Amino acid sequence: MNATTQSIVQRLWNYCNLLRDDGMSYGDYVEQLTYLLFLKMAYERTKPPYNQPSRIPKEFDWESLTRRDGDELEAHYRHLLEELGKQPNMLGIIFRKAQNKIQDPAKLRRLIVDLIDRETWTMLDVDVKGDAYEGLLQKNAEDTKSGAGQYFTPRPLILFLHGIGSDENNGKSPIRVADSLRGHPGETFDIVMTNPPFGRKSSVTFANEEGREERESNVVVRDDFWATTSNKQLNFVQHIKTILKIHGRAAVVVPDNVLFEGGAGETVRRKLLQECDVHTLLRLPTGIFYAQGVKANVLFFDRKPASPTHWTERLWVYDLRTNQNFTLRTNPLTRAHLDDFVACYHAENRHQRLESERFHSFRYDELLKRDKVSLDLFWLRDESLEGADTLPSPDVLAASIVEDLQTALEQFMAISEDLGGGISTASF
Repeated sequence: MNATTQSIVQRLWNYCNLLRDDGMSYGDYVEQLTYLLFLKMAYERTKPPYNQPSRIPKEFDWESLTRRDGDELEAHYRHLLEELGKQPNMLGIIFRKAQNKIQDPAKLRRLIVDLIDRETWTMLDVDVKGDAYEGLLQKNAEDTKSGAGQYFTPRPLILFLHGIGSDENNGKSPIRVADSLRGHPGETFDIVMTNPPFGRKSSVTFANEEGREERESNVVVRDDFWATTSNKQLNFVQHIKTILKIHGRAAVVVPDNVLFEGGAGETVRRKLLQECDVHTLLRLPTGIFYAQGVKANVLFFDRKPASPTHWTERLWVYDLRTNQNFTLRTNPLTRAHLDDFVACYHAENRHQRLESERFHSFRYDELLKRDKVSLDLFWLRDESLEGADTLPSPDVLAASIVEDLQTALEQFMAISEDLGGGISTASF
């Protein structure tokens, strides 16, 4: 992180500390920064060298905030968020249900004028802005000791800043706010790239007749799915397959349990291998997410036409996990670490791929012979298991144990829910 980025992150973080003293949560702070930075950047694009027409109503633009102070500023900001949320185009989606969480007018004024207005954000290198955002997430993870959670810049805001859903399209928004798993959207796509939520179970919490809290499992039942299950991760894999055009391509981030879970998991894997060309699996290393011990992969597959025979011939697996040690702070994963995978992927012609130490292929018949058609494939010798001297640090081991225990508990709870029972749990 360069000096410019460090300076910006430190200023943003220092102000976050000030607002946290007033009871504002970290998530609320990042949310307010998102709204205000958007308004500032939209204003900057109306000035040289961009000279773009403003897509923000004049009465609610950035200048309408900078020329106000005190209670008038707080009232106007609250009104601005409410009115922009009523807009019929992309603005309405970006600011939907937006509320002011900064109740102190003096601190709101300082955030607007002293912090955000002093920078020309659109002129900053995109890596600086990305690093600044990541820097805030990292600082929060370090501060709370529990990770930054799954907070992402709203997709409508990013598509808006890139001109998607602009006036050239009559302001029509390409963003749909809905439950993706509820049903087929009615259209298909050439490419799907996604990182679905990692929450394993779909459930609703309610109070029973005795006033006690209970959870009711939400089993997704769809005619276009191969298997009926309450496992959201498996449901997202099925959903993605259904919304791909024939010969459409998908790259999906999935946790490890999607690769080896039995029951519905086995059914989904069998069908996916048969009806799609499941050609590549990237095993991601741990230590690259804010939540510790997350074991994830990227699954690449192409949808194919109906056929009496299977479409998957070989699954190529790149192991970027075994004997790899990454941390968010001292040894973060960089683009350079993925260079070998990109070269091995051989996008120009996948049939010319060659095996290497970390890149192996598995034939379709080999996969079918594995227990539950498990795609949890590995072959490298794990050096951390060879002796006490090479064991990971205690905090890494503890995080891995907690992750495994949580996964096991979720599986037991899933079984209990399917049987109509319940399991009492305790927090540690």
